Amino acid sequence: MRKLRAEQFGLTRKVDYGSPEQNESVRQIVEAVRTEGDAALLRYTEQHDRVKLEASGLRVTESEIQAAYDRVDAGFLTAIREAADNIRKFHEKQLRQSWVDVQPDGTMLGQLLRPLKRVGVYVPGGKAAYPSSVLMNVIPAQVAGVPEIVMVTPPATGGKEGIDPYILVAAAEAGVKEMYRVGGAQAVAALAYGTATIPPVDKICGPGNIYVALAKRAVYGVVAIDSIAGPSEIVVLADDTADPAYVAADLLSQAEHDEMASAILVTTSEALGDAVVAEVERQLALLPREGTARQSIDGYGAILIAETMTEAIDAVNRMAPEHLEIMTAEPMTLLGRIENAGAIFVGPYSSEPVGDYYAGPNHILPTNGTARFSSPVNVDDFVKKSSLIYYSKDALFANGDNIMTLARHEGLEAHARAIEIRLERERGK
Repeated sequence: MRKLRAEQFGLTRKVDYGSPEQNESVRQIVEAVRTEGDAALLRYTEQHDRVKLEASGLRVTESEIQAAYDRVDAGFLTAIREAADNIRKFHEKQLRQSWVDVQPDGTMLGQLLRPLKRVGVYVPGGKAAYPSSVLMNVIPAQVAGVPEIVMVTPPATGGKEGIDPYILVAAAEAGVKEMYRVGGAQAVAALAYGTATIPPVDKICGPGNIYVALAKRAVYGVVAIDSIAGPSEIVVLADDTADPAYVAADLLSQAEHDEMASAILVTTSEALGDAVVAEVERQLALLPREGTARQSIDGYGAILIAETMTEAIDAVNRMAPEHLEIMTAEPMTLLGRIENAGAIFVGPYSSEPVGDYYAGPNHILPTNGTARFSSPVNVDDFVKKSSLIYYSKDALFANGDNIMTLARHEGLEAHARAIEIRLERERGK
C-alpha cells in the first residue's frame, strides 16, 4: 500500500462515466429495447449472457422459487430472515406522515406523501451474487408502501444452473412476487420503457457494472433512478490504539469487491501504518479473492499519515467516503466532527460487514465523494410528495395584492389577472 503524507495525497477520484465505446453500446441497446421490446431483450440476453430464452421464459416461475429453497442451506435461511427483520425495523423508523396546517383565516397548507406505484430492483450477478442487496433495495420500498416491486437479475448468476438460488430465496423472503431473468443494460431499458412481457416501472434501483450504470444514466428522466454508483470504498480513521489486524481485515473487506475498490487508512500513527501494511500482506495471501483484492490495494489503497487528528478528520471530510470506520481511543468524541460519510461505523467491533449484512441500516451508499450531498437508500426514496394548498376567500382577499405585485414584477400579467378577476368578482357581489 502507498504510505503518504497529507500534502502528497490526492483526495478526489474521477467518476467513471465509461468510454465512448461503452456509452455508444449502451445507447444502441437502450434504443433497441425501447423500439423492439422483447425481441431486442432476448437478442441481447443471448449475445451478452450466452443464454437463449423465449419471451415466455423471462419470468421466474413459482416452481423455480420453491426449487431454490431446496438448494439453500438452513443457516443461510436463518441469517437472511434475521437480517431482513433488522433491516425492516430500522427502515420503519424512517416513515413519515402526511401533514396539514390549518390557519385561523381558513388557509390550509400541507404535504401529502404517497408511495411510488411500481419499482424495479436490479440485482447484479457478475463477479459475485449479492442476496443482501436484494433486501436493502426491496425492504425500504415495501416499508414505504410500494405495491409493485419487480426484480431483474442476469439469467446465469448461478452458472449452468441458472439464477443463483440465494438471490431467488432472498427476493422471496423480502416479499418479491415478480422476478425476471434478464440483466445488463437491456434489463434497465426494459424496466424503463416496458416490453410486452415486462411492464415499465417508476423507479430503478440497485447496483450493477458500468453498462448498468450507463443505462440508468441514459433512462433517467423517463424513470427515476437511485444513483450512478461507483466502485466500493472504505476509509478507516484510526489512532495508535487501533488493532492493525482489525484495520487490515476491514480494508480488505472492501478491496475484495472489485479491482477498482478503494481502501484507505487515515491515521495519526506512523507505527500503526507500518503494522497495517504488514497485516494487509499477511491477510491477502489467505483470501480466495486475492487477485481482485491485491489489484485494488495496489491501485487504490493508501495509508495517509496526518500530523494531528484535526488534519485527519479534515481529510476524511474531503474524501466523503462511502464507508467510514472510526477506530480511536474515544470514537464517540469525534463523531460530531464527521461531516461527510455514507455510513459511519464506530468502535473496533462495528466492522463494516456488520452494516453490509445485518445491523439494519442500508448498505446502498453514496460513492465517489457524493456523500457530500447524498444519503443512503431510505424509505423517502420510494415516496413522492404533493403539496396541498387551500385558500379561503378571506385569505385571498388578505394576500391577493401581494400575489399580483409579485406576478407583475416578473412580467406575468395573466398570473396577476387570475387573482384580480376573483377579487373584482367577489367584491362586486
